[in-house]
Amino acid sequence: MKEMRRIGDVCRVDEEGRIINTSSLANVSPAFKEAISYYREAVLASLSSEVHSIYVRGSVPRGLGIEGVSDLDTIIITVSDGEKLSSSLVNKIEQDVVDRFPFVNGVEMSVFSLNDVLETSRFAIIPFMIKTHSICIYGENLQKQLPRYKADKALANDHIYHIRAIILQAKEELVGNDDPEDVKDCCVWVMKMIIRCGFAFVIEQERTYSRDLYPAYERFSKHYPEKEPEMRKALHLAVNPTEEIEAILSFLNTFGDWMINEAEGWLVVNNRDREEHLML
Repeated sequence: MKEMRRIGDVCRVDEEGRIINTSSLANVSPAFKEAISYYREAVLASLSSEVHSIYVRGSVPRGLGIEGVSDLDTIIITVSDGEKLSSSLVNKIEQDVVDRFPFVNGVEMSVFSLNDVLETSRFAIIPFMIKTHSICIYGENLQKQLPRYKADKALANDHIYHIRAIILQAKEELVGNDDPEDVKDCCVWVMKMIIRCGFAFVIEQERTYSRDLYPAYERFSKHYPEKEPEMRKALHLAVNPTEEIEAILSFLNTFGDWMINEAEGWLVVNNRDREEHLML
């Protein structure tokens, strides 16, 4: 069983409350730098005519990458529609990196078009992640063209608006699922979403943001002390997923339903028109 360690931190913000990107290639360990270099060349060898730019986000560019634990989370921006890229090709590149660098826990390769990323009149999570949590490892760096984001309602809404659908989807995927690894993957995914949504409820009070699980759990619990045990259990299940479907469903049918109701209350006050993406 993995220990729930106090890993990560909240985002730094400037005097105007705008999130500061603390990611840097200088923060990346030599081992992960080698993996990043191999990944970049693999992408360009297969997709050179399509690639506009490549980014690495998450714990690794913040210097928090842990061998055997951390994923290599990447964003590829294409000059045309990213959906045209073959999923089999994406899967092959991801697997090649893991095979060559076994200390990389996994590779996430998200592909989006340039037009989609530069549409920034409303909040969207990918431009936000590029601006605030990423480093550019190839191509034209789009960060200067993107807005300076705050920890505000628009960011909170991106988590809160979707939590109902996420929890309901998790329940559907779990019922009758006979693949233990798929059950555990679903467990990790939905618990992470619950924890980050919990922080979203208190973003405006805290005036900062974090995708790291422990800081998100702590900030939520400060404002909802009566729900601290449940959120701690979500943290435990995110770090130590179970394959016991009934245990996960029981949690989702209790604390998950509470999260849905709390999200509904937030939306009534802050997003009455139920807009998926709020204006910046």
